[in-house]
Amino acid sequence: MRRTPERFFIRRGLIAGALALAAAPARAAKRPVVTILGDSITAGLGLAAADALPNQLQAALAKIGVPALVRGAGVSGDTTAAGLARLDFSVQGDTDLCLVALGGNDLLQGLDPKETRANLTAIVQRLKQRRIAVVLAGIGAPTQVGAGYARDFDAVFDAVARTQQVTLYPDLIAGVGPALRQSDGIHPNAAGVKLIAARLAPVVARALRSRR
Repeated sequence: MRRTPERFFIRRGLIAGALALAAAPARAAKRPVVTILGDSITAGLGLAAADALPNQLQAALAKIGVPALVRGAGVSGDTTAAGLARLDFSVQGDTDLCLVALGGNDLLQGLDPKETRANLTAIVQRLKQRRIAVVLAGIGAPTQVGAGYARDFDAVFDAVARTQQVTLYPDLIAGVGPALRQSDGIHPNAAGVKLIAARLAPVVARALRSRR
């Protein structure tokens, strides 16, 4: 059968359309991946998945024009040592940036701040070796634990961020007062998580842009 010009252009249009459809998933997959390595606060203990930090941070990033995929890797009860032990399989290879939000359980257990610093340093170094950008989130120690311990613990996050040259978010739950916490007085409620996400989003966005 002789190929007419009309058939040629129709065929070319169909091929172009098929190629465009095939390329669409690849373009969608190019969204940067943010993994949150954390504990119960980032895992969303006591909350629906939609209200937990991974979903809320993804929504907050989208609101400021950063269509990232945020992946949760929080385990309730994890110390910095536990986070280090599971780092390689919890933070998948397609991660562009890891938000390290550990230390709260070290604080609750009264662990030596030197141990916390060593574990966080090892986590950050391993992520950097894998060419994954890092935002380190601190957690403020209450004065009830003792002024000396609180001072030493709070200094850990700044020291790790400074020596490892990564972005620091000084206190993950800053501004999350009693009305924004669950009945245990520790974990943020849905409104508290939304506040954390809104404050974190610009920091994460800048860190994503700076790695390009």
